[in-house]
This record gives sequence, C-alpha cells and structure tokens, in this order.
Amino acid sequence: MVVLSWLWGIVKSVLNGLARLAVVALILLFVLVAIGLFRGDGVPQNTVLELDLRQGMDDKSAASLLDLGEGRLAIMDVVMGLDRASRDARVKGVVLRVGSGDLSLPKAEELRDALKQFKQSKKFVIAHSQSFYSGGLGDYTLAAAADEIWMQPVSTFFSSGAGATTLFFKGLFDKVNATPQFIQRYEYKNAANVFTETDFTPAHREATMRVLQSWYDSAVAEAAADRKLAPAQLSALLDTSPMMVDAAKEKGLITNIGYEDDARDAAKKRAGSGADMIRFDRYVQATRNSMGGGGGSTIALVHAAGDIVEGGNDGALGSTTTSIAGDTFADAIREATADRNVKAILLRVDSPGGSAIASDQILEALKKARAAGKPIVVSMGSVAASGGYYISVVADKIVAQPGTLTGSIGVIFGKVAVGKSLELAGVEGRELGVGKNALFLSGMTPWNADQLASANAQADAVYADFTQKVAAGRKLPLEQVQALARGRVWTGADAKERGLVDELGGFWTAVADVKKLAGIAPDQRVAFKSFPAPHGLVVTVQRLLENSTTSLKALDGLNTLMQTAQVKTLIELARATAQSGVQLRAVDLPAH
Repeated sequence: MVVLSWLWGIVKSVLNGLARLAVVALILLFVLVAIGLFRGDGVPQNTVLELDLRQGMDDKSAASLLDLGEGRLAIMDVVMGLDRASRDARVKGVVLRVGSGDLSLPKAEELRDALKQFKQSKKFVIAHSQSFYSGGLGDYTLAAAADEIWMQPVSTFFSSGAGATTLFFKGLFDKVNATPQFIQRYEYKNAANVFTETDFTPAHREATMRVLQSWYDSAVAEAAADRKLAPAQLSALLDTSPMMVDAAKEKGLITNIGYEDDARDAAKKRAGSGADMIRFDRYVQATRNSMGGGGGSTIALVHAAGDIVEGGNDGALGSTTTSIAGDTFADAIREATADRNVKAILLRVDSPGGSAIASDQILEALKKARAAGKPIVVSMGSVAASGGYYISVVADKIVAQPGTLTGSIGVIFGKVAVGKSLELAGVEGRELGVGKNALFLSGMTPWNADQLASANAQADAVYADFTQKVAAGRKLPLEQVQALARGRVWTGADAKERGLVDELGGFWTAVADVKKLAGIAPDQRVAFKSFPAPHGLVVTVQRLLENSTTSLKALDGLNTLMQTAQVKTLIELARATAQSGVQLRAVDLPAH
C-alpha cells in the first residue's frame, strides 16, 4: 500500500504539473497576442537573412502535436520563405552558408530556382563556404547562383563530378547461410541486387551510369550558365579538383576569399546603413501567417513526402518522420475535391514509393478529383519513383527537376531467410502454422517452388496493372511504356525526353501551370491550403486565430517561450509518458 500510494503521488504530481503548464501557456498566449498588436513580427526594417544549408534537408518538415517550430528547415520551407522575402521590402538580401551539406542535385536545383526568383526582385545573394568538401556538385551548383561566392582562406575546393558507391552483400549472406529471395520486374529494378549479386549487373551498371552522367551534365550546364562560363570550360576546371582556395578564385570558380564574418559585412554593406542579420528560420517563423499566398483563388497543396504506407497518420505525439499514409492522403484529396473554394490541386511528391495498395488508394482518390473537375499538377521533388511515380500519372501535368529521380515503373517483392544463419550462432528456430502457406512471409525458411511461383504471379499482375495505368494516365501506347518501364530509374531530364514527365522546373513552374489550368491570371497571387492539414501546437493556435493576422505575429514570441529549458523538460516528460508510460530520462543536456 505504501508503494502504491507513493506511485499515485508521482502520477498526481506529473498530471498537476502538466495541467499547470497548460493553464500558464494559455495565459501567456493571450498576453503574447496582446503584445503582438503592438510589436509586429520583429523583422527589422533593413534586414539580411542568413540561410544555413550545411545540414541535410528533407523536402517536408516532420510535424507532431508537440512540434513547436524549432525543427530543421525543409526544402519547401526555404522555397516558401524566399518567396515571402522576395516581396518583403524590409529584406535586402540573403547570405547563404553552403559547402558541407552534400546536397543532392535535384534539391540544389529546387533551391537554385527559388534563389533566382528571389533575385528577380532586385535583391542580392552572397554565398559563403568554409570548404566545398563534397565530391558531388549539388552544393556548388546552388552556390553558383549567388552574386558572390566566398570561401574561407586555406580551404579546399573538392567538388568535381557525380559518383555513387554500392555495397553488395551476397558474399556475406553466403558466409552466414542466409537465403535472399526477391522477385524483380524487371532487370532494371535493381534494389535487391545488393543482396543477390556481388557486382553490378549490366542493366544495373547502365542505369546508374546514365543517372550519374545526366546529373553531371545538368549540374555543369546550370553552374556554367550562372558563372557565365562555357560548359566545356567549367568541366575542364572541375577536372582539376581538388584545389586550394586561391586556385579556385584564380580560375573563376569563386569570387572572394574571406571568413563568414567578412561575407556578412559585405552583405550589410550592400544592404545599407543600419542593416541587421537575422536567421532565415526565425524569419520563416515570424512571417508564416499564410503559405506564401493571399488572393481570391485557393489552390490545394497536397505534400506527399516519405514512404507510402497503408493506414492513417494522426500526427501522434513524438512523430519525427514523414510518411504518405494511404487513408490520410486519400481522405485529404477527397476533402480538397469537396472544397468549393479549391480551384485545383498541386501535388508535391518526394517519395521513393512503398505500398502498392496504398499507392493505388491515393491514385483512385486523385482520379475522382480530376473527374470532379479539379485540375491536378504534380511537382516532383528529389525523387518520385515507383509508387511516387504511380500516384503522379493521373495528373494533367507533371513537372520535375532535371535531376529528379523518377520512373522506376516496376515491382519488387521478397525476403531474406535467416534460419540457417541463426543456427550458426547456436539459435534454433522452430515454426508452427495452420494452413498450407501460413508461414509464407516467414523470415526463417525460404519459399518452396510453389510459393515462389505464387510470388511471381503476384508480381506479374501488379506490374501489368502499373504499366497499364501509366499508359492510360500519360496517354502513351502500352508497348512504349513497357519499353520505358522494366524498373528503370530515369532523371527528370531523360524522363521528359521519353514522355514520362511534361516539363522541367521547380515548384513555382508547377504553380504557373496549375494557375493556367484553373483559369487564374499568371500575375494573380493564390492562397495555398494544405491537405492534409498540418499538425503542431503552433499550427493549431494559428488555425484558431486565422482571422486575426496581427494576433498571429505574437506566435513568434510563443515559439521563443516554448524553447526554454523548463518548458522543454515538461514537454519531454509528456512525450515519454505518451510513448511508453512514465520514464526516467535526462533531457536538455548540452551537446557534446
């Protein structure tokens, strides 16, 4: 009884603490809203934004109920933020920190397009790199769009080409008696080759080399155009990498040598007297009152990023990853279809695929939306392949970056049986089942001949359905689709030549297309309405206050409050409780 009383006391203490936190947060919110009536959004009148792109970036921010706006910027956060900044007279320019983020080319191309649109508003961009350390060309392709490219003294320019490394595990599986069994439709659907081969197959090598060549050609053409060099000239310069910073400047790859504070000073000088630097993520938080829009027409923005999975996604506590849940996205598309204010649907896809069942569920919802009179345009991110391409085929128009990985029209299905591997370690696995194929998906024993035949028949049926839907959606002869399919991944540039996408460009290219299809004037701004609706505490409060733009400006103060150590501790405790009961966990520790 003493122990139970003690435990109950702990539970009551936690619950009372959380209740007090909720009350205090509400009171502070109302105070901050009142303050917001007077303080504005906190952006100085003469501002230079500092955008740090040296960390990996996803296309879409992961969000949860406890998401308070502190997370890493995503590609689309930057794209939307630069659009707002281009129309904000207070913002004079951007200082870009690049060089070690190892940006993939399609991500760099999306950000490059956004920067070039930002510069069209007579604003400047200065890029600074401590070192272009990545061997790939994404970071430099992005930096090449800047007015000035700075590098730190005594640093190295490594960027030189496009490469890929693949590890093959068949030899290891042979040593441990593991049995990989995969059904692939067809020879270019090579994801399982790492388990079943010891080297590139001819088809695997051909497809990979073509992607790398296409990436290299696109990167060189884009960077050369920005730096006012001939592509052959830039290619020859890149072949001399790695080189020290002085050589990079002498050859015209960069414009200035200096530290990051020197680049900041140069930016402030360009901006004029009294210029202030603020972080780009702070600017995004302070100005995120609407999704870059405002006007008489509403476009549904369906952002499908991550793996495609079955079921729903309710934005539960602690969610830290993005996914495309079949139930959630099909319902969201139906909601957008029923919304009379929505003129068209802009589907942003950044996905390598996933569940065939969920993909088909989403595609059917899109078909019905189009049949109901809603035009659909797809904007492809860095990858829209396999299931990511499948959900795109019904669109009126597909827009991809030259480097986007797309296509992969094929099927893969299989398993690795490790029963004999466990025996090597002295572990004996014993399985029981009722029904001839009850253990079909078992990871212990391989398929027998009948089961293997059944798996092949399923793969054939799904592949036939996939190619037929591509042919119907893209209005291509089935024979042509079958020749382009076979599981092959194409870049956006190669896919356009083959009719798998319609146009090369980024998000704003897709916006222009959706306006045209919806009968909206090219120069008219539109409001983007997100489907599914975003999660997160701040977003929830924004929806509650969406009729008061001035009040929303106070949310930047609420964000700041939510980052304090005391509030973070209580939030972490609530998160842990929701996950797996009360936990004893150290939070808010200093980084090592």
